[in-house]
Amino acid sequence: MLFAAARRVPALRRAVHSLRRPQSTATTITPSELDPELKLTTLPNGVRVASDFTSGHFVAAGVYVDAGSRYESERTSGAAHMTDRLAFKSTTNRSLEQMTGEIEQLGGQFITSSSRDSILYQASTYSHAFPSALSILADTVLNPRIEAEELDGQRDAALWEVGEVRKKPEMIIPELLHETAYQGNTLGNPLLCPEEQLRSMTLDTLRDYRKMWFRPDRLVVAAAGVAHDHLVELADRYFGHIKPASIPSPSLRPATSTALAYNAPAPSKSSSTPATPSSPPSPAPKDSFVYLAAAPARYTGGTLLLEKPDLEFTHIYVGYESLAINDGDIYAAATLQTLLGGGGSFSAGGPGKGMYSRLYTQVLNQYHAVDFCSAFHHCYLDSGLFGLSISVHPSFLSRTPALIAQQLDSVTRPMSNGIGEGELRRARNQLKSSLAMALESKMVQVEDLGRQVQAQGRKFSMREMAELIDRVTLTDVFRVANRMLRPSSSPILSDRTKSGRPTVVVQGQLEGLQDVTEALARRGLAGIP
Repeated sequence: MLFAAARRVPALRRAVHSLRRPQSTATTITPSELDPELKLTTLPNGVRVASDFTSGHFVAAGVYVDAGSRYESERTSGAAHMTDRLAFKSTTNRSLEQMTGEIEQLGGQFITSSSRDSILYQASTYSHAFPSALSILADTVLNPRIEAEELDGQRDAALWEVGEVRKKPEMIIPELLHETAYQGNTLGNPLLCPEEQLRSMTLDTLRDYRKMWFRPDRLVVAAAGVAHDHLVELADRYFGHIKPASIPSPSLRPATSTALAYNAPAPSKSSSTPATPSSPPSPAPKDSFVYLAAAPARYTGGTLLLEKPDLEFTHIYVGYESLAINDGDIYAAATLQTLLGGGGSFSAGGPGKGMYSRLYTQVLNQYHAVDFCSAFHHCYLDSGLFGLSISVHPSFLSRTPALIAQQLDSVTRPMSNGIGEGELRRARNQLKSSLAMALESKMVQVEDLGRQVQAQGRKFSMREMAELIDRVTLTDVFRVANRMLRPSSSPILSDRTKSGRPTVVVQGQLEGLQDVTEALARRGLAGIP
């Protein structure tokens, strides 16, 4: 599944000369079943190396760390955000001036981004400069100096960034939605460093966070437009020296139902000592690697109302627990999101813009008080959020909750004015074209490759994704809609244990707003009473 493109960070950089190490012969290369250009190798220390060889003048590379805000403890809250901001600064091999100068000479693009379940570092440059670009990525990932002066500078910049994000409803409400949906755990951890943490963040906190999560078995090195053997040779040179971790990483694939307890090795049994029953394992401390790496996302749902009378529009987000990235219905869910579609009240129009999606034809084109309405779907290793966002003039607030409930209900079963075959066919084609066009970008292509290998252990080619999308039927759409919006009626027994409780976040003028959860309940969309 295509992962969202990374947030760009200003910086352009170049390479350090590294001593060449002999190529390891203990690697395993696994070509994709349907695309021989997709290859995957695992270095002896656990670093995964993935390539997609597509020709072109430019190549792209990325390093993907299985880290992010979901793995933070109370002490390290905000560390992923600050690690992101401190990328491409001074390292043990380069000063800040050297780093900046080398990058500017390359003439490419370098970015870094942190999310809830990943920290990524990417570069795009001319083919001949690829070794230098990968050297820079390796240096900033593995050898950051993290000086006090740099931390203080980024502390001030992050305070400004957080303040700017809070001014923009379209940026802050998705963050608040996650914090409300997963209260006090994993995916509910703040993506942006909390202001109180910014002031108290120390160098030791950042170093401890990196030491815990920047391990070879949690790294993926990926490239697009580079021959696989060449990539493996360079990856082994720059990443092959990292020592494997003493404790292997617990995996959230498939979803883990409970956080793992640390099991110490059992003592060997002497022939002269009778065996005694083993005591139950001690629970791992909640700030330990073993606990945090395997802690499952616990969906809570809830409501958050934020009165801001100075806003022109009132912004409402309604979300439900959805599917993990490896769920068999994930392509049906993506098709449903595309079918609902939506966007802003103003569009330049033209083909392929989703102007015939349900939320355009049935909401935006029908109610002039609606400024924006769109479906969203956030996917993670063991959970997700699916729902609608809408921005309306305050005069329309009394009608908005019922409108949201009606639109969600209409995709759960056949009904008058419900989903038809033509509508589904259009959504499938729209989804395929969106994926194909996005993958024309080398930076998106390499991120998709790295994140798929990181999350799924392999890469689904465009051809495979298109075939899976083409198989989606109306029955699949209705089934996946009920799995997310009305799990008590899901045909899958494990879904029926979910609460089905919605997450509602509202920001803006609240006068006249009807109870959103009550409107959803009238349609059977508020979970088990």
